[in-house]
Amino acid sequence: MAIVMDAGALEAFLSQEFTQVADDFGIDHVGDDGVTVRLKVTDKHLRPGGTVSGPSMFALADVGVYLAILSQIGPKALAVTTNCSIDFMRKPAAGVDLIAQTRLLKLGRVLAVGDVLVFSEGMDKPVARASLTYSIPPAG
Repeated sequence: MAIVMDAGALEAFLSQEFTQVADDFGIDHVGDDGVTVRLKVTDKHLRPGGTVSGPSMFALADVGVYLAILSQIGPKALAVTTNCSIDFMRKPAAGVDLIAQTRLLKLGRVLAVGDVLVFSEGMDKPVARASLTYSIPPAG
């Protein structure tokens, strides 16, 4: 499929529809195969021990798949997560952003499935891997 929303359009959409978290994320790349999204890690994303919390990593994976879908179908605010499986594989580096490389595996009329690898910026090995399914609202 062709890209319908580029990085600027996706960031504007987040700012309009998700003001509570829009500033937490940046979009590094939008391509035919997926998006690369950044979690701008601050103290609010940390858990005891000085590492990024699991819920923050889940949010990054979830937003990554959501934006990958929207990049190809346009601004459908009511697309929702119906399933997620996430594996936390290693401790993220302290004090650096997390990068989610998101890839859509299936984009149908009703469901979309995506895979995400989450990296600490500067690390070669992923800190988490997630698989998400989204329900896409009917056209109209």
